[in-house]
Amino acid sequence: MQSFSPANPNMNNNHCDVLIIGGGAAGLSLALRLADDDLNIIVLSKSELTEGSSLYAQGGIAAVLDSDDNFDAHVQDTHVSGAGLCKDSAVRKVIEGAPRAIQWLIDKGVRFTLEDGAEYDGVDSDYHLTREGGHSHRRVIHAKDATGREVETTLEQHVRAQPNVTILENHIAIDLITSQKLNRTDPARCYGAYALDIERNEVKTFASQAVVLSTGGASKAYLYTTNPDTSTGDGIAMAWRAGCRIANMEFVQFHPTCLYHPYAKGSLISEAVRGEGGLLRLPDGERFMDDHHAQAELAPRDIVARAIDYEMKRGGFDSVYLDISHKPKDFILDHFPNIAANCDKYGYDLTSQPVPVVPAAHYTCGGVLTDLQGRTDLKRLYAVGESSCTGLHGANRLASNSLLECLVIAESAADDIRDRLARNSSELPSLPDWDESQVSNPDERIVVSHNWDELRRFMWDYVGIVRTNKRLQRAHNRVQLLQEEIIEYYGNFKVNNDLIELRNLATVAELTIECALTRKESRGLHYTIDYPQTSEFASDTILTPNNFVGHAPIHEWV
Repeated sequence: MQSFSPANPNMNNNHCDVLIIGGGAAGLSLALRLADDDLNIIVLSKSELTEGSSLYAQGGIAAVLDSDDNFDAHVQDTHVSGAGLCKDSAVRKVIEGAPRAIQWLIDKGVRFTLEDGAEYDGVDSDYHLTREGGHSHRRVIHAKDATGREVETTLEQHVRAQPNVTILENHIAIDLITSQKLNRTDPARCYGAYALDIERNEVKTFASQAVVLSTGGASKAYLYTTNPDTSTGDGIAMAWRAGCRIANMEFVQFHPTCLYHPYAKGSLISEAVRGEGGLLRLPDGERFMDDHHAQAELAPRDIVARAIDYEMKRGGFDSVYLDISHKPKDFILDHFPNIAANCDKYGYDLTSQPVPVVPAAHYTCGGVLTDLQGRTDLKRLYAVGESSCTGLHGANRLASNSLLECLVIAESAADDIRDRLARNSSELPSLPDWDESQVSNPDERIVVSHNWDELRRFMWDYVGIVRTNKRLQRAHNRVQLLQEEIIEYYGNFKVNNDLIELRNLATVAELTIECALTRKESRGLHYTIDYPQTSEFASDTILTPNNFVGHAPIHEWV
């Protein structure tokens, strides 16, 4: 069985003050905020930094930047979209921190799109604000239709220039190292992590005063997703195995409009297209969103996705259509150059015809339970971004609040880490090597790929946009059988990237199913035919592992 070996301490650990697992907007912004301190920081990225979900975020960042807008309106929109489950303390902290976060990005050199005719001066520029579903005002600042790429590449450039930050790409974390696993009697805390150097096929030990999970969500648990292959729920699964509580995993956001084409893998069409006048149509050209919600195409994402799913099943259609061809061609190409180019690659002209779209798994609203400083149940372990559950998103994330949460909570987590390390930075114990003495090389890797495919298919079929108890129970039975196979395989063979990700995906899939079975109502992104009504009182679904450490209560949740 592969594990750490207490009898074989590793005297050559990769020691650091802060270990950040994940290189998206949350991880990089946190690293950059700590870089000015005298701290040794390591950032682990499971692939190149250019392959995370942050890079592919199209729409923008929601923030109150217009004099006609106000915090209370943004707060209200977030609560409405979250179907009564948002934590007001989280909502207000993130939304009121938005203008400061945007200015911080501008100061770092992020070039947001300007209003037509405006000139860039870097300080008081007149930025173009778009409107997305669920928002009552235009408040989404963006860099055309590639905001994530602009933010991610700018942060990457700054982080790479920091002499005290080491970026290790192609390193996938396997498990956290905790006092419980080391059989220590001191208060439960995290001491580091094991990670596989994919290129060298070597497991390394990382010891750190503080560990941050910024690994993103788990949409790759579904057959169809807008996310890249990195979205395998690694941080959520590792935190659960380490003894941390997980919350609200049943709320999986399906983006309503993913380009429908056999070869268009994960081709998202931004909500901003509907924000700028795009209409949803049936194959015969008839609009249908007016029949489903007063805000029509600008309704919250859960409603739009469910409406599309309903119309596709009712009519037996493979897709519906998104149409913005009534807008001037120059307008479309100026606002959505990358989306138009991608559609063109698959034979669709966004400027002159409707394009086929279907919903696809997009965002994990639940995750590792944290407070508003990113602290988890385990001392010295933090979670930020999509891998966390702060209470901001409730039962359905409001469009463009995700990158915003990454930035604001990363700032708070950086402040807390800085303060804690200044007050108490005790010597780290010597951590054991990863032990592979009792395992061999995999003999049948096809087992991993078959299990991966089976998991993603039954999650799509049984734990999708519309659910039933029967479907969920069927999925639960299947995932438990898969877990047994994966545990047996994991215990006998050397780890590799595919096995690590499959193990994590199976864990988050089971957590998602268990949360869905627990909720006896329909709310936000969780819609079940067996319980179509919404309960009068909103409550969170919180799962507690058998090895729950229960050390640091998270006050916003208790």
